[in-house]
Amino acid sequence: MKYAFMTFSTPELTLAENLELAKQLGYAGIEPRVVCNHKHGIELDLTPGDRAMVRRKAEDSGIALCCIATSCKYAVPETSRDMADETRRYIDLAADVGAPCIRVFGGALPDNVTREKAVELLVRALTSVADHAAGRGVTVCLETHDDWCNPEHVAEVMRRVDHAAIGVNWDIMHPVNRAGVNMDEAFEALKPWIHHLHVHDGKRVGEAIELVPIGEGFIDHARAIELLKTVDYDGYISGEWINWEPHEQHLPRELALIKALDA
Repeated sequence: MKYAFMTFSTPELTLAENLELAKQLGYAGIEPRVVCNHKHGIELDLTPGDRAMVRRKAEDSGIALCCIATSCKYAVPETSRDMADETRRYIDLAADVGAPCIRVFGGALPDNVTREKAVELLVRALTSVADHAAGRGVTVCLETHDDWCNPEHVAEVMRRVDHAAIGVNWDIMHPVNRAGVNMDEAFEALKPWIHHLHVHDGKRVGEAIELVPIGEGFIDHARAIELLKTVDYDGYISGEWINWEPHEQHLPRELALIKALDA
């Protein structure tokens, strides 16, 4: 398996510092989160020259830019087309810097939007960007997140879009926590389309989820890895740790913990 971390762990580090840190710790990639004021600097306003420089830095370091994590979402009728346009711009950014995929959201369903209408909105938006993504060699990955934690809802979108450039970012916590679906059920629903993963562990504290080290919470990472091996998964497993411990503390520990499950 190939392991990466999202820059929520290291918002204060530059791109060069992130790449060097990943190399020192033994990660294979980093996942830049955009529009969050992270210091990596990979954003839509990069010039063509800056994009080429970013790509060279990553290639020279031997550390992949494994995914560009965007905030694009499509379930609001008034903004869905604009979000599709923005998605095309992120596809171009990913292709220019050498990232194989981008992460997108379905988005929260407004009160006046039914599930069926929301599915239609997502299908229309993702279909409209699919050929562009394929032409640039990028996969657009819809995350199991927000009102799309139920893997069957995401699978329905995938079946209707039916395009090789549209896939799934399986956040393994959200279907368990938000949709009450176990690891096997989630994997079975999503396995034809899984191109990227987010991992993190947690425990319930009242209505909230508190991040804890892998193996100390309610997420069965060992089973997720077992299941991924049945399909020879060759994408990245990316740790997403938001507003948690200092990166010096959790990045080496979490990599060691999840690698031990992969032994």
